[in-house]
Parts: sequence; C-alpha cells; structure tokens
Amino acid sequence: ALFPLMTVWADAYQTAHPGVQFDVQAGGAGKGMTDMLSGAADIAMLSREPRQEELAQGAFVVPVTIDSVVGTVNAANPYLEEILAQGITPEEAQAIWITGEISTWGQLLGNGSDEPINVYTRADSAGAAEMWALFSLGEAQEELVGTAVNADPGLAEAVRQDPLGVGYNNVGFAYDQTSGQPIAGLRILPIDLDGNGRIDPAEDFYATRDDFTTAVAAGLYPFPPARTLYLVTKGAPNPAITDFYRWVLTDGQAFVHQAGYVPLTAVRLQEALDMLEE
Repeated sequence: ALFPLMTVWADAYQTAHPGVQFDVQAGGAGKGMTDMLSGAADIAMLSREPRQEELAQGAFVVPVTIDSVVGTVNAANPYLEEILAQGITPEEAQAIWITGEISTWGQLLGNGSDEPINVYTRADSAGAAEMWALFSLGEAQEELVGTAVNADPGLAEAVRQDPLGVGYNNVGFAYDQTSGQPIAGLRILPIDLDGNGRIDPAEDFYATRDDFTTAVAAGLYPFPPARTLYLVTKGAPNPAITDFYRWVLTDGQAFVHQAGYVPLTAVRLQEALDMLEE
C-alpha cells in the first residue's frame, strides 16, 4: 500500500541528500515486517496495525499517512449498472468473502441471475487483505475465501480478466497513477454506507482518485477499510533514519496528496515528531 508513495519520498529525499541511498521493494506487509525484524531490511512499510508479537520483538512504529482498500469489479460485468447503483454493505461483503452464502450475482442484486460471483483474494500476507476482512465483519485475512492471487497488481489483473470477478485493492493499484481514473478494465465497488440498498449522491465519490481521497479525508469512507500506514524499524531508528522520518513528517507531506494518499492530521503528525524526539 505504501510502496508508490515511498518511491516518491525516496527519490525526493535522495535528491536533497545525495549521500543516502534507498532500495525500495514491495512484497506485502507480512514480508516487510519479517525482513525488517530479521535484519534483512532497515525499514518495513506496514499497512495494518502492528501485532503484539511484532511489538514484543522491538517493532518501533511511526504513522506517516492514510490509505484505503477498495472493492473492485470488472468494467465489463454484465450487471455493472446495478452493482454501481446498489453498492455493497459489510454484511454482504461478509456473505461473499467469508461465509460464501452469497455466491451468485442474482443473490446479491435480486435480479434472478444464476451467474457466479468469482471471488478473488490475496495469497500473500497483506495489510489490504486484513483490512478487507475487518470490513467484511471478520477478524483476519485467513478467513477470506476465494481464488488466492499474489500481490496487489496480480489481484487487480485477475479481476480485470474476469467479467464476473470481484476483488479488492489498495487505492494506489485500483486507480491509474497518471490519470486518476480507475485502472482500465476495473470499476470501484461502492459501499452502501447507510444500508438503504442504493448508492445515494453523498455516497458516490469513486469517479476519480481525487474524489475518493477527498471523501476519505472528510471521514466519509469507513475505517476499515481505510487505515493508517506506518514505517517500522527494529528498535528506535538510527540517526540517519530518524532524519528521514522527520523529513517525511514535515516537508515530505507535500507529496502525500499528489500521490493519492490522505495526510495525517496536524495533531497526529506532531505526536509522531514528539515520539522521535523522545
């Protein structure tokens, strides 16, 4: 989830500090935390809340921005108009991704169709999957059912190739980074916030990435599947990483919105800076 923004931060920071080099790799929150705690990486990018066992191993967690997970459907889905008009509730997401009680588009939309909902989920340990499980009234990624696909791009591509498919992605992999439109072949699955069976105008904010992040910043999109993103070191960060963290929480925030993320509040940013000083 944090990879697109982290590459922007790394490039900008290296330009201003040519003595610092970054090697930024994506691989899911679970891999990042494992590599950092084992010493294979200096910093982990974390897209979920830290686990107690990770904190017990010395994980030092610094909040840096806000991101979201969104449901996705194929743009050529034969029921796309109905899907976008009705949206989905947490209870319906649970019945699709956790219990499997809703297995056809007719069951979801009430239109009599017996065509299957082809469900996709993440194969690798991922913050996106954990957030989607929590949104779906579950507790852990392991509860999610469906065809398991590795990594954000792989999950997006699986749904893009399947007109009856449904999945979920971090925002940075659901919207095109250049145009701000949903990635070609995908549409965003809207959430029916008030549970009235339709997407009202106040709930319809998915047309562009900017529309969506504005809604997240305004508190219109639920947490989860919105969530805080973190950078993590094993133990307190060394002076070089601390300097980078300070930059991320100050000057680096200028890159957050343009990269498609939501800034932390001024209070949360100051709390993170105070934690570094301590």
